[in-house]
This record gives sequence, structure tokens and C-alpha cells, in this order.
Amino acid sequence: MPHGASLHPKNNLFSGLSKYLKREKEDGLVSFETVTIAYILITSVMIAVEWGSLNNPLRMLMVRGIVLAAIALMNGVYRLYPCRAIILLRTAWLFAMLIYWYPETYEFCSHFDYKDHIFAAIDYRVFGCQPSLVFDQILSSTFWYELFNLGYTSYYYLMISMVVFYFLARYEKFRWATFVFLASFFMFYLVFEFLPVAGPQYYYCANGVEMGMTDHFPEMHDYFRTHTEILPLEVRGPFSKMVLAAQVAGEHPTAAFPSSHVGMTTVTLILAWKTRCRKFFWILLPFAIVLFFATVYVKAHYAVDSVAGILFGSLFFCITSAVYRCFVEKKRVVSPV
Repeated sequence: MPHGASLHPKNNLFSGLSKYLKREKEDGLVSFETVTIAYILITSVMIAVEWGSLNNPLRMLMVRGIVLAAIALMNGVYRLYPCRAIILLRTAWLFAMLIYWYPETYEFCSHFDYKDHIFAAIDYRVFGCQPSLVFDQILSSTFWYELFNLGYTSYYYLMISMVVFYFLARYEKFRWATFVFLASFFMFYLVFEFLPVAGPQYYYCANGVEMGMTDHFPEMHDYFRTHTEILPLEVRGPFSKMVLAAQVAGEHPTAAFPSSHVGMTTVTLILAWKTRCRKFFWILLPFAIVLFFATVYVKAHYAVDSVAGILFGSLFFCITSAVYRCFVEKKRVVSPV
């Protein structure tokens, strides 16, 4: 061992942390901030156009103003002390804002006619039944019930683990990964804002589970604008309790087609594969497979929604990656302080 070297864990910890506090400077907005601003501008125009149909358009605009001000503030903090730790803070709070942007899709789409009758009919034509209604009857034991609820809740942890992995182990690709991730999310949200589909848990709550076994699927028009009742979820263990908590906290009759759960998990898997750490990818894959089936099992989506989620997720990954290469990567300049 060289003279003066130390294997003391405390010294190794500080050595590891130092690279995240080391000063380095990147001028201008970070790519994931740019895509958030783009989404804010697009939806602000939508708010102006749909002003009379929205419940509280002024509040929606005020939130956007606060977010823009916070982005400017975080940029100011970064200029005072530019380092990776501040970049992580700039990322984390924008990712947390997805929790706000999601229920907003309901504000935009709920005054249109809902299309659940179309997707329920597709499921019936393809499968001869409603998979979202019979799946949990076929695999009805508590083991399967909790397993699929675990898969459904793993959605959040899959995405967080991917972002953290890029930050800690693939920082040179961190901005690309976060841009692709956020831009894909916003593309899903834009689809949801113009394509109102509530999902089986709302559609069959309104029409009765028995109706799902027939070949008649009534149109709901704007019914879900004033009715947000949902099929009750039976709690059998900790994971179904977590799904119920998520439903109570932020579920709305929106965002069923295509499934963003499946779509963003698809994006997450592609990004995990791109890390070239195969062990990381194979760890995520089993949870992603269970999640795919769980979206139908817990009645959040029609089967066609989940299949479409894979296709849309793959498409959005390709589009956002191409946008980053053409318009972001070539302009990025990093210089040491």
C-alpha cells in the first residue's frame, strides 16, 4: 500500500462524495429543464384555448409560473455552486412534479367524449371476454393477488432505480437519459389530454361488471367529468394496500390508453439495457414483466392498452433520443471551473 493511503471506510466515503461536490460548470438550462418548459408552454396554450371548459384554469397557469420561477431559482443556485449534487436536485424536483402533471390530464380530457366503449369492444373481439374482469378470477389466490399488486407498485421503483443508476454509474449519459425519460412521459401525457379513456375500473363501475361479459359496450360521452367512482379494491396484504393508497391519492378517470405504466416501463428497460450493465437490466426485467400483466389484473387498463404501451413506449424512446441527438447534444458545452 502506498505511503499515506488509507482503507478507512470514512475516508473512502468522503472520497466518493467529493466528485458530486466538485465544482464544474455547464452554461444554460439542462435538457430535462428545457423539455419541462416546452411542456409548460404547450399546455399553457391549451389552457388558453380550453379556458371555459377547465375547472380552475387560473390556478393551472399560476402553478406553471411557479415552476418556471423555481427552474430559474435552481439555475441561480447552480451558478453559485455548480456541481453534480445540484444537478441531482434540479432533476429530482422536476421528476416529483410528474405527480402533479398526471391528474391534470383529467382536467384537459374530461370534457371530451370518453372512448372506453371502443377499447372494451376490442378486448372482447380479440379475447372473447374482458381480460381485466376474468384475470383475477383465474389467478385468485392471495399469492397471485399480492404478486400482481407488487408488480403494479414496482413501477415507481423501477424508474427511480434507473435514474439513480445513471447518476451514480453512467453520469456521462445522465442528461440524455433524463431528457428521454421526461420527454417520453410528457408525450404520454399529451396523448392522454386528447384521448379520454377512463379504464376498466371506472367503466365497469359505471356500467356493472356483468355488462363486461356481453358484447354490448355503451358510450359514456362526458359521464366521467362528474362521476369518478371506482371499482373497490380488496386489500389482502401490504402490496394491495399500497395500490389502494395510490388510487386514493391520485387516481382519476384518465390515461388508460396507451398504458403509461407499461410504456414508461418499456422506456426504463431500454435505458437500463443502454447502460450496458446486463446485471442491472436482468434485475429489473422480472418486475417489468409482472407489471405488464398487473395493469390488466388490477383493472387499471384494458389488455389493448398494455400492448399499446409497449409500442408507444418504444416509439417515444426513438423520437426523444433522436430529438436529443439533433437539437440538444450538439449544443451542450461543459467546462471546468
